[in-house]
Amino acid sequence: MGDANNGTLGRHLARRLVQVGVRDVFAVPGDFNLTLLDHLIAEPGLRLVGCCNELNAGYAADGYARARGVGACAVTFTVGGLSVLNAIAGAYSENLPVICMVGGPNSNDYGTNRILHHTIGLPDFSQELRCFQPVTCHQAVVNNLDDAHEQVDRAISTALRESKPVYLSVSCNLPGLPHPTFTRDPVPYFLAPRLSNQLGLEAALEATVAFLDKAVKPVMVAGPKLRVAKAGDAFVKLSEASGYAVAAMPSAKGMVPETLPRFLGTYWGAVSTAFCAEIVESADAYLFAGPIFNDYSSVGYSSLLSKDKAVVVQPDRVTVGNGPTFGCVMMAEFLSELAARVRRNTTAYDNYRRIFVPEGQPPQCEPGEPLRVNVLFKHIRRMLTADSAVMAETGDSWFNCQKLRLPDGCGYEFQMQYGSIGWSVGALLGYAQGATGKRVIACIGDGSFQVGRPGIIYIHT
Repeated sequence: MGDANNGTLGRHLARRLVQVGVRDVFAVPGDFNLTLLDHLIAEPGLRLVGCCNELNAGYAADGYARARGVGACAVTFTVGGLSVLNAIAGAYSENLPVICMVGGPNSNDYGTNRILHHTIGLPDFSQELRCFQPVTCHQAVVNNLDDAHEQVDRAISTALRESKPVYLSVSCNLPGLPHPTFTRDPVPYFLAPRLSNQLGLEAALEATVAFLDKAVKPVMVAGPKLRVAKAGDAFVKLSEASGYAVAAMPSAKGMVPETLPRFLGTYWGAVSTAFCAEIVESADAYLFAGPIFNDYSSVGYSSLLSKDKAVVVQPDRVTVGNGPTFGCVMMAEFLSELAARVRRNTTAYDNYRRIFVPEGQPPQCEPGEPLRVNVLFKHIRRMLTADSAVMAETGDSWFNCQKLRLPDGCGYEFQMQYGSIGWSVGALLGYAQGATGKRVIACIGDGSFQVGRPGIIYIHT
C-alpha cells in the first residue's frame, strides 16, 4: 500500500485533484494551509496560482470550473474561509463543482477549549463550517488520519456527482503524515452515471409527444440547467429533428449554438430579442429545458407564459402542463429520445419569418465623435470567433452582451442568478487558465472592475 515518502494525506489529495481534471488550484497562503500548499506545489500535475485575496481565488475557481468541469481553491482557516464564502455561494447558484479546501486547526487543538487566531475569539472551531453548510452540497472536516482517505474521496466525488461546491477542511498538521490507506497512485474514481427509470422515461415521452404533437405552433427554449444536465447536444438534436423555433433564456446564453437554423435569440419577456417574445408567448406549447424562473429571467415575473402550455424538463424530472410530473427522468436521455418521436413542425418559425425585420446597423461615427456603446459592441461582435469566449459582468454588460450573436464554438459566461459584482475579474483568470487556446474578452463596468481588480500574484510551475 502506501509508503512514508508518497503515501501522505497531502499527496493523496493532490493526486485526486489531478485525477478529476484539476490542473490549477487558486490559493491564498496562510499559516493554517502552508503545509497543504507545499504538497499541492510538489504534485507535478498541479500548478498553484496565488491570488491577492480569497474572494478572487474563489471567483477564479468558479471560472475554471466553467471551462474544465471542476475547479479548486485553497485558503486558510476562518479569516480566509469567510472571505471566499461569497464566491462559493455564487458557484452553488450556478451549479459548479468547486472543491474549496481550507487549512484547519491542528488536530490536537480540537476539544481543548483553546482560542485560536484568525477566529472571532471563541473556543469554537465550527463557525466556518456552519457558514459553509448552506452554500455547499457536502462538508468534511479532516482531523483524523484513520478516515481521511474516505472523507477526501467522498467530498470530491460528491462535488462531481451533485455539480455543486464542497467544503473540505484539513487540519494543518496532517498533510505530511503517511497512512496505510494512502497509495502512491489512488485507485481511479468510478462515478456511476445517473440513469432514468425506464418506465418513468417511457411514460414521460408518451405524455410529452401527445402534448406537443397536438400543438399548432410549438417552440422550445433553452434554460441554464442544460449545463448541469450535460444536455446541450441532446437539445440541439431535438431542435434539428422537431423543426421548432428555438430561443434561449438570458441565463442560458452560450449553452446552445446561436447558429441553429431556427434560432430566434434571447427570450427575456419584454426585453427579448426583437420578435422573439411574440413567437414564444403566442405559442400554444413550449418546451423549456432546464429553466430557472426567477425575477431577473422573467423581468419581474411579467412574462406572458401559461403553465398549462409548458413542458418543463429539469435535469431529473419532466412536468407536462399542469401535471403529471415524472421523476427520475434524465434530461439528456429524455431529449434525445423525444427527438426520435416528436412530429416535425416548423410553423412557429414560419410565423417568425413573416414578421421578422433585420436589425439596423448603428450609423458610422464621425471623426472626433465620442465612441457610442452600440458602435463599440458592433466591433466586439466582429472580433468573436470559435476561439473566443466572452465574460459578461453584472450590470450594463449583461444587456449589451446579450445582443451579441455568438459564432459556433464561442464561449459565453456570466453569473445571472447570483449577480456578484467583480465576479468576472477573478472568473476571467480562472476561465482563461482552464480554457486553453481561448481568447477571452471580458466586458466589465468601471465599478465592478474596481471591486474585482486585485488578481494574480504568482504562478508556481
